[in-house]
Amino acid sequence: MWNKPQLLNWVANLLFAVAFVLFLYGVLYAVVHLPIFPLREVRVEGELKHVTREQVKLISSRYLQGNFFTVDLEKTRDAFQKLPWARNVTVRRRWPNGLEVVIEEHKELARWGNIALVNTYGELFHAASDSDLPGFLGPGDGVHEIAERYAVFSDVLAPMNLKVIEMTLTPRRSWELKTDKGLVIALGREEMDSRLKRFATVYAKTLASVNGNLKYVDLRYPNGFAVYRAGGSPTVAKSAVTKEVAVKAPVKDKKKEAKKSADAKKVKAKK
Repeated sequence: MWNKPQLLNWVANLLFAVAFVLFLYGVLYAVVHLPIFPLREVRVEGELKHVTREQVKLISSRYLQGNFFTVDLEKTRDAFQKLPWARNVTVRRRWPNGLEVVIEEHKELARWGNIALVNTYGELFHAASDSDLPGFLGPGDGVHEIAERYAVFSDVLAPMNLKVIEMTLTPRRSWELKTDKGLVIALGREEMDSRLKRFATVYAKTLASVNGNLKYVDLRYPNGFAVYRAGGSPTVAKSAVTKEVAVKAPVKDKKKEAKKSADAKKVKAKK
């Protein structure tokens, strides 16, 4: 090896290159850690209704350690992400001495029982809200599904001047709605959209037939539905196919009527 000057020159050049890189790294490390690049500004952007200035100041004081070059962006992002109303957060450096934090807030859609809120993406989040929100009830894996169906059902009920205030999805995937006028609608597990639209087409006539005392509608029939009045024993009403609704009194027992008629004839015969 010592008698090979070309190889020795190559090794020497390599050592000089490594030493030069280490020197540059040391200089760069020293420069970026100098107090000459302090963070002076944290700009928070986004349509913010719930994230407050106080929360931003608190996170900035606790987690923004270091200067413009050394601040840990991932750690800072995670700190902002823990805010109750923060759905998505991005953090980037803003030359020469600032950070830009973009926060996408949750937009509340409903309440999930008494434990959480549901956003417009069908995701659960834990925050406090005093808004008048509908309630969703169902299995844990049904949050997104309920949120999607809520939009569809609300569109169908809107022309009827009805607003959904509670939606229930049972573990067997059966649907039930409760409206702001106290009407409960049982949709069942199949063809929910068509059933609700069929009821919507005859809603006004149904309401008039029961004198406005409509409290419960069972749409789980193949060619019609049943309605129940408020107070007393329920009166059943069924739609004739899908075109018309006829309000009917409770069906009488034909056998009992026939027996009463026969008994009456026997009494007359004895007389």
